[in-house]
Amino acid sequence: MRETKTIREKVQLLLVVMLPILITQLGLYAMNFFDTTMSGQAGAYDLAGVAIGSSLWLPVFTGLSGVLLAITPMISQSIGAGNREEVPFTVVQGLYVALVLSIVIIIFGGLALKPVLGLMSLEPEVHRIAYHYLIALGFGIIPLFMHTVLRCFIDSLGQTRVTMFITLLALPINIFFNYVLIFGKWGFPELGGVGAGIASTITYWCIFWVTVYFVSRVEPFSIYRIFKTFYGVSLAKWRELLVLGLPIGFTIFFETSIFAAVTLLMSEFDTATIAAHQAAINFASFLYMIPLSIAFTLTIAVGYEVGAKRFYDAKQYSKMGIWIAVGMGVVAGLIIYGLREPVSGLYTNDPTVARLIQAFLIYSIFFQLSDAIATPIQGVLRGHKDVNIPFVMALVSFWLIGLPTGYVLANYTAYGPFGYWIGLITGLAVCAAALLWRLRVVEERVKVELTQGK
Repeated sequence: MRETKTIREKVQLLLVVMLPILITQLGLYAMNFFDTTMSGQAGAYDLAGVAIGSSLWLPVFTGLSGVLLAITPMISQSIGAGNREEVPFTVVQGLYVALVLSIVIIIFGGLALKPVLGLMSLEPEVHRIAYHYLIALGFGIIPLFMHTVLRCFIDSLGQTRVTMFITLLALPINIFFNYVLIFGKWGFPELGGVGAGIASTITYWCIFWVTVYFVSRVEPFSIYRIFKTFYGVSLAKWRELLVLGLPIGFTIFFETSIFAAVTLLMSEFDTATIAAHQAAINFASFLYMIPLSIAFTLTIAVGYEVGAKRFYDAKQYSKMGIWIAVGMGVVAGLIIYGLREPVSGLYTNDPTVARLIQAFLIYSIFFQLSDAIATPIQGVLRGHKDVNIPFVMALVSFWLIGLPTGYVLANYTAYGPFGYWIGLITGLAVCAAALLWRLRVVEERVKVELTQGK
């Protein structure tokens, strides 16, 4: 990151930072995408099992890794303020927190996995695939979370092309092991959907060790000597990280876990409906990586400018990022509408499942428009370290408005399973409106502080 003087310079810098993040996010999610689509070619049971496993894993991963995203604004503001000596200490404490979170997830997952799957009225084969898929993923949790911390460090320096390179390097590894383990090629066992979980774990370990190499050996990361100095556990730094990170994590968790809750509620429908619902969610989530990448970029840019006390520049970045996201959201909606039929063919050869996927995709267009507003604003607010009010907004929007609306429409109207999607759309729209209001409040507060000379 560097100081910019003109709008043109800001747009150029924003795009330079954002495009690698976007490619990185698309690459990371492509692993989940290929897990689901390649499993779908193995059969409807494999598609449903992997899709359900992914829907349960995604909110846990995004929510708890969201806690670690606090590393980005912490480091960005430290660098913007010229306090570079704090960076290695912050990163190491983040790695400690990542390790603890990983252990907690593994223990909790071991205890809760069977009861949670037992709440769903799944056919035995779907239940088996989902269970063993998640067990396989469990062996990759520690490297995945520690990689997240190192990635936040790399991105906070504006070196987003490095994480892009690492992700693009890992993607063919994931595809290769998916191919040989799902379909039993080249002497490997034919594991179906369970093989997708093993392939993901192998990939997580690969990207972790490659990231460690870059951080320890390649400039400008190596000059911070992250692994050269031993730092003991600092509860004060943990507290700072968790005070900022927990609201971020819970905000993301409430947004993503509502999809898992809908999956649980939709288990009353047949396997074809469940598979179609999960396939459509999978593709819509793939496109969600666009506003999410813009949000990550805005956190870096806004955090850097706020740390340097250049609040007007931070506001300019905010406006540009949101308008870019809205434009891309419109394009994403057009892509879904125009390509819904070939997209359904990526997931299944079953005509019944394909028709249902296409119907669900029409509803997902409205996701793109709400996410194009809400998600970038969340990134801006994180750059300001304003996380508590957005957390409450997410809780109310998704769980007190969106989910009850969906339940009523699905069970007491003719909408059936599509009622849950209308509820999701409602929650996202309410959250977008609330976050827009919050952004105005924060920017007005900053304006007043500048006027008063604070």
